[in-house]
Amino acid sequence: MKKLLLMTLILMTTVICGTSFKKPVDDRKNQSGYIPKSGFVPNKTTAIKIAEAIWLPIYGERIYKKKPYAVKLENGVWIIEGTLPTNSKGGVPYIEIQKIDGKILKVMHGK
Repeated sequence: MKKLLLMTLILMTTVICGTSFKKPVDDRKNQSGYIPKSGFVPNKTTAIKIAEAIWLPIYGERIYKKKPYAVKLENGVWIIEGTLPTNSKGGVPYIEIQKIDGKILKVMHGK
């Protein structure tokens, strides 16, 4: 009986001490955070603002000469591209932005 009691006490002490030395869990890594129902890029206006913010440092002020921008939403991705004035040569800026999280999928400029 004494041996059983001693074994039980040793086992309980081991379990209690073992659980108190576990590393704390950082739950921030497991949280997905807030995502709006309509995504971070909910509309055409927001998509254009993001496109211009990306294009401007890359291509400069000339992007504004490629307005109006053609904007469409396909499979959750905003596709924005400039337009060329009639009888002009050259290319237009192009970008693909994921609607749900604003991730930039592609940026380029035609020639």
